[in-house]
Amino acid sequence: MRRQRRTEPSGPYWKQRNWQLSAGFLAVVVLLGGFVALTSDGDGSKAAAAEGPLSHGSVLKGGRPQGCATDDSAGDALPKSAPKDISWQTLGIARVPVSASAGPTRTTGPMRWCYAHTPVGAALAATVIPSQMSGSGWKTVSRQQVVSGRGRDLFEFQRATVQDIDSAAQSGGTSAGSYAGFSVTSYTRGAANVSLLIRTGQGYATTTIALRWSGGDWKVVPADDGSLHTPVTTVQGSPSGYVLWGV
Repeated sequence: MRRQRRTEPSGPYWKQRNWQLSAGFLAVVVLLGGFVALTSDGDGSKAAAAEGPLSHGSVLKGGRPQGCATDDSAGDALPKSAPKDISWQTLGIARVPVSASAGPTRTTGPMRWCYAHTPVGAALAATVIPSQMSGSGWKTVSRQQVVSGRGRDLFEFQRATVQDIDSAAQSGGTSAGSYAGFSVTSYTRGAANVSLLIRTGQGYATTTIALRWSGGDWKVVPADDGSLHTPVTTVQGSPSGYVLWGV
């Protein structure tokens, strides 16, 4: 990988059009300076989340949620290529890769879930889960597919300040970029870090997403400041070391 540099647009990030679009594409949410207190919400969404497919009570004795089945035969081996059954679906303003064998194999409301317990499954989860955050069902996704804690609370607080975008038409035709590939930089049965390669109008950019195997599926681990991924960095020259999703 050649030298990278961080993209640093000027002005308050939450007022920038590009940030508002990428809030759905990559769920770029960071803590407002000086804000340290949060109050719990009283809208019953936590109770509703407890009834979802990834809640504790929905996980079967075998370790997977009811109705969830994936091909985990690849084990812990890091992939050298994308699954042959990759196809593409549109989620809000993003097109995302999906695999009939590695996931997401289930859809419940705004959620795409059930990923293979493999590095490829983690890579697909890292790509798809944040992309679901643009639409009006983002809180359901957050409560089921983001690890709970202060980081998630901060993410939800910031995400609530951004307009919901349920289709590309609502974005004014502006594209935040497209997913080009991935690299699983670390992997265990319980956790993974995935670097995503994004194709933009100016070239390529990368960001890293942390995941945890929890409740029988992969979930995003937010940072303490509420970010769902590391700062996006632009790539100088041609990227290397990534598995490409293909067309």
